[in-house]
Amino acid sequence: MKRKIVFIIMGLVLFLLLGSAKPIFLNDPNIIIINQIKIEILGNSTVGKYKCDCPHTFQDTIFLNSTTKNSLKSEISTANFDCGNRIMNKDLKTTIKVTKFPKSTVTITNIKPSGTDYKCSLNFKITDKILSYPNLALKNTKDFLEGTVNVKFTDIGLEPPTKMGGVIKVKNEFVIHFILYKS
Repeated sequence: MKRKIVFIIMGLVLFLLLGSAKPIFLNDPNIIIINQIKIEILGNSTVGKYKCDCPHTFQDTIFLNSTTKNSLKSEISTANFDCGNRIMNKDLKTTIKVTKFPKSTVTITNIKPSGTDYKCSLNFKITDKILSYPNLALKNTKDFLEGTVNVKFTDIGLEPPTKMGGVIKVKNEFVIHFILYKS
């Protein structure tokens, strides 16, 4: 009976020791664990700069130098974009036709090291258009990967918003900034 109790206690101690250890693969340079995606839309208007963002909880693992899983794909609710105030939120959601196109899709594939950073292929579906960037640079930091693309409203079949009879105009060009937060 005492022997059985000793084995149980040893088993519990071993479980606690191994259960609190970090998995070995977390230090593998060929594995990147993503726990959040944030998309920012940055642009200018006749009254100044604007920034709208959409943090999106998302968990996935990228296996570099592998044919197993070297991609990320996520649907993002376009209604979750926040520009900092109600009027701008409404204007953005009207412009990108949130009621007709409630979801955008981000697909990142073919992720490869490029020096200390990475290169990838990015497809971003917004409204009914797909923007493709076959050689997007992803800057690598300790906490995240990030990339930017320059877009025009007219590239996605949309008109830049105007207010007050055209006195306030949003410029046609804007930037989409993608941030992939690491675990």
